[in-house]
Amino acid sequence: MKEDTSEPNEKSPNLAKEADAASPALEDLQMAYDDLNRRYLRLAADFDNYRRRMARELDTRTTFAIEDFAVELLDVVDNFERAEKADGAGLREGMEQIRKLFAAILERHGIRPIECRNLPFDPERHEAIACVPSAAEEGTVIDEVIRGYCMQDKVIRCSKVVVSKGKEE
Repeated sequence: MKEDTSEPNEKSPNLAKEADAASPALEDLQMAYDDLNRRYLRLAADFDNYRRRMARELDTRTTFAIEDFAVELLDVVDNFERAEKADGAGLREGMEQIRKLFAAILERHGIRPIECRNLPFDPERHEAIACVPSAAEEGTVIDEVIRGYCMQDKVIRCSKVVVSKGKEE
């Protein structure tokens, strides 16, 4: 038995026409893909450059902020040097002026002391270095050995304090 092979040969020209018709569509899709891929790669490179530039800019800002703060502190150093040369009477007054200047500089930069005397002990803001009997209520800060400081609302150094044990019996 002989098979009929005339049918596939008749379809062959149609398939070739369809392939020719699909070929431009495939080429268009490939071109669109290549274009999108190039745009994606450019965008990724631009973003990477942006990220590096922002990191450098942040580093520069931080450096200049520290530099400005250091320049302000140099005024305090100059005043300390002048106070060292002063005689006994002017020394105390000079030291008080230096303390005020230093406190003003810290305040301008959002750094302020933590108040703690006669307040309840707060382990997030205070570090107890001693616990002594006293007339004050138990758990009350009765003395500040080293002052603590906050910058904005963040504790940057805890106060070292003496806490009351209450009355000794």
